[in-house]
Amino acid sequence: MAAREELYSKVLPRRLRQNRSGSAKRGSNLDVLLSMGFPRPRALKALASTGGRSVQAACDWLFSHVDDPFMDDPLPREFVLYLRPSGPLQNQLSHFWQQSRVKCGKNKAHNIFPHITLCQFFMCADHKVEVLCEALQATVQQWRGQFPSPLPLELYTSSNFIGLFVEEHVAGVLKQFAADFGTEAARKAEVHVEPHKKQLHVTLAYNFPTNHLASLEKLAKGIEVKLGCDWLAVLFSRDIRFANHETLRVMYPYMPQNEDEVELVVGDFVFMSPVDQGNATEGWVYGTSLTSGLSGLLPENYVGLADESDTWVFHGSHSFFSCGLSDKTHKERRLFDGLLDSRHSETSPGDTPTLSLICHPVQQVLRISGNHTRQPKRSFFVCRHGERMDVVFGKHWLSLCSDSQGKYVRSDLNMPPSLPLWGGQRDYDMDAPVTVFGSMQAQLVGEALSEVNTVIDFVYCSPALRCVQTAQSILKGMQQDGKLKIRVEPGLFEWTKWLSGGSLPAWIPPADLAAAHFSVDTSYRLRLMRKVLFHRPLSPISKLTVSESYESYMSRSHQVTKNILSDCKNTGNNVLIVAHASSLEACTRQMQGFVPRTAKDFIQIVRKIPYLGLCSCEEQGNSGQWRMVDPPVLPLTHGPNHIFDWRETLLHE
Repeated sequence: MAAREELYSKVLPRRLRQNRSGSAKRGSNLDVLLSMGFPRPRALKALASTGGRSVQAACDWLFSHVDDPFMDDPLPREFVLYLRPSGPLQNQLSHFWQQSRVKCGKNKAHNIFPHITLCQFFMCADHKVEVLCEALQATVQQWRGQFPSPLPLELYTSSNFIGLFVEEHVAGVLKQFAADFGTEAARKAEVHVEPHKKQLHVTLAYNFPTNHLASLEKLAKGIEVKLGCDWLAVLFSRDIRFANHETLRVMYPYMPQNEDEVELVVGDFVFMSPVDQGNATEGWVYGTSLTSGLSGLLPENYVGLADESDTWVFHGSHSFFSCGLSDKTHKERRLFDGLLDSRHSETSPGDTPTLSLICHPVQQVLRISGNHTRQPKRSFFVCRHGERMDVVFGKHWLSLCSDSQGKYVRSDLNMPPSLPLWGGQRDYDMDAPVTVFGSMQAQLVGEALSEVNTVIDFVYCSPALRCVQTAQSILKGMQQDGKLKIRVEPGLFEWTKWLSGGSLPAWIPPADLAAAHFSVDTSYRLRLMRKVLFHRPLSPISKLTVSESYESYMSRSHQVTKNILSDCKNTGNNVLIVAHASSLEACTRQMQGFVPRTAKDFIQIVRKIPYLGLCSCEEQGNSGQWRMVDPPVLPLTHGPNHIFDWRETLLHE
């Protein structure tokens, strides 16, 4: 902060420093930026990217985007015009937004605040943004006194959509307003605006599970649509480069360990394209920072899914009824920006993915004792592995723990004292182990399972070393290590599309794992033939290849889970599967009778699953049907602890 203030003192004109609050600003923001020496295209881009709020906001943007490779590209921004409710109706809609999210989870409607879409997204060059805003203000002024009030809305529901539709005869009036804005925008800003041609409506919920329909419909019927409302014409924009990207919110800070990584600052947002994820490995995603414009790899558990509109830029709102609301005073702009920044403050803390150990919190822990008996039901648990070395210490972590002779050297307390079969026999670059904390996490879960008297009869795990280590630590926490044997099942490995290098990892064979004191069932046979992996005796899936399709991965995971449960039937009630983040969805969804999600939705689900994320399925009678239930242990929240170098921190003068 001190460095930034010093930079401002050297760059900002004296007059601007005296009036940074904007109370005595002279000339336009653009003139001030130009007088400071910024090139005109950059100054315009900064003003467009910050909604023209202030010179200080534009300066902050310019300084943070110094290394942005697209800084000087003449890319236009995408704009959209919405009607937003205010007053009592807005309060009702906000309540619906909150309750639907808490009771039924997030659906696609939550990506954007309540609104009526008046036009399609359209492009506008940076130097035309100011006159575009003037075009909207002029159009609203012309329509004052003509806007329909109250706006008649009617509730409509279907199997996957709930919304409030504007009656058709009134919708025509709104479409005419949008057309008039398009005409004015074309005349003043030379942009093409396409009015929304579909039925005008406020979307309340869509793309939600069918079993949530009744709850959502009941909440929607509680909205009093005849309440008073001042509809505001609001203009937003977004960066055209990221129109089809996922928006992620940074939850924890991260300093890059390698050149291909990007810095994370809490409060920033990251844009992620599924197309770019071929460059990432499990535990990492590839994204671009909103604050800096820089792209690179970042640990997936440091970010959570945000709403699409979180990164949109506000360019002004205008009331059809009150002239005072149309004036863009500094105070009103600041107030509206504050509302945008806090628009999710009413949501439940659980809405934002966190590094919670267990996916679903338990409302009440059932402790089984000798005084309470019940007919045991078959259950299976799917658990993600513990914290990975390559995520904590970077992709090139091996260089941090190798001496000049290639021997393993522990350079951080979170690195294990030793690794099994270190040296040329191991492919640690493709098969990362867990950290010390990862082992402690797993042991704590095992202890929690033991405390509630959960009995595990069989343990299956992916052949990845991190999964074997996690399973071993869970058994240690349950005081079952050495008593229960881990069955290493290749069919439980992650989606091979996420592999880098074009080949499968060189996993440690079960016999070598047993020799390294892992409690592995060596009689559970594996064989390798022509670099294609076959496994016995369970799964009919005959091979595991790189770059498999999403459909193949889901089918493989479902089939191997079915075979595991079939093989264990009549010989034990509870099965523990230790595998990957994707396994919690892939091994359970079809077992419940659901069809697989789309690959895009699947990736969103997987990103939310933290280390040691645990889910539980229980069999319904003897029908072969399963349903998801609360896991038997409490959640555990944890966060990153960054490296502390006393020389760097304490020796600075």
